[in-house]
Amino acid sequence: MGVGKFGVAEWIHESSNDVLHVEEGALYAALHWLEWKGLLSAEWGASENNRRAKYYSLTAAGRKKLAEEAEYGRRMSGAMARAMQVA
Repeated sequence: MGVGKFGVAEWIHESSNDVLHVEEGALYAALHWLEWKGLLSAEWGASENNRRAKYYSLTAAGRKKLAEEAEYGRRMSGAMARAMQVA
């Protein structure tokens, strides 16, 4: 099973060293859009407190897109660092 919506928000916050914060409404819309695009799959399950929760997982297409976007981010970060050294 994947990660629930609130687990995603917590993961983003923690993995960014508390820099990035995602509003619930924005996250909800993004998760639905990614599911619609076929980049996430979702299934219903029970949360830790036994409430109904939707859990999300990356699809194969989602993993491929994540790798592409991560590479793009690395290239952009490197380009920006080089540009700042010149300035």
